[in-house]
This record gives sequence, structure tokens and C-alpha cells, in this order.
Amino acid sequence: MSRIGIQPIEIPAGVKVEQSGTNVKVSGSKGILELTVRDEVSVVLADNVINVKRTDDTREARSLHGLTRSLVANMVKGVSEGFEKKLEIIGVGYRAEVSGSTLNLALGFSHPINYALPDGIKAAVEKQTLVTISGVDKQLVGQVAAEIRSFRPPEPYKGKGVKYDNETIRRKAGKAGKAGG
Repeated sequence: MSRIGIQPIEIPAGVKVEQSGTNVKVSGSKGILELTVRDEVSVVLADNVINVKRTDDTREARSLHGLTRSLVANMVKGVSEGFEKKLEIIGVGYRAEVSGSTLNLALGFSHPINYALPDGIKAAVEKQTLVTISGVDKQLVGQVAAEIRSFRPPEPYKGKGVKYDNETIRRKAGKAGKAGG
């Protein structure tokens, strides 16, 4: 039995969950999310609690049990609280700014990088080197943060680049140099 899949999901106040066939629709103050559930699992709604059940005991149904429960729980949390990732930009002259739905990055290249934010994602820039990506879809927030980080990943010698705020960069020693000669 899946340890995660059997846990019930509490529906907080202000969140509305609708189920029709294999579709689950969750709406709240932050937005609306939808998920199509596979036939191997089913979602059961009962007085402010969501339970995910397996229809059979096949290997595929067991593997989808915990996954589906996690996806539905993330949808409930996303529409009520939202998700966010913080990115830190390190380097001389490296900076970011938001204009409309575009994130403009100066990361030491000969050209600025203009990243168009997808629908449902917001970016906020504090003091030009701290970018906060927020939205209701956990997967989309993580994907956008990873794409922004991939423009200039942190390098191990000076630590310059874009990193997550809780990421630690393992530093390497540079060249030792030649001693007298």
C-alpha cells in the first residue's frame, strides 16, 4: 500500500473541488487548475476530504497511486497558497528587471536576455539580484525557475551565475600558479 497515496487531502476553506469522470478541477482564490486522472486510480470526494483509491492492484496502478495523490494535493495547495521559487543572481554587472510579462536579464553576455513569462507565472525583482518566481502550478513554477537558471548556471570557481536561494555551490580552487623561476 502506498504510504503517500492512502493519506487523505484536507480541503481548506475557500477551495472548491469538482470531479466529473476522470477530470478533477480545483479552484481557489489564486486560480484554477485541472487534472485528468488515469483509469488505474480514482478520486473520491467526501465532506471536505479527498481520497485517492486504486481500481486494481497492478504494478502500474500502484505506481500511479502516490503520484496522483501528490498532484491533487499540490493543486489544492497551489490554488489556496501558491508556490514560489527564489533565484539569486551573483556577478559584477549581473542584474534583472521585470517589464510587463517579460523578465530582462543582464548576465554578462554581449546581449540582454528577454525571457517571456508563461501565463499564470509572475516574477518580482528585489534589489536587481533577487528574482522571485510565483504561481499556482508547482510544476510550471519549477520549470520556469530551472529555465532562468540554465541561462547562466553558477560556476564553481567564482560562484558567478544564477542560483536558487537555498543552493550551495561547491567551490573549486583555481590555478595554483608557478612558484619563482
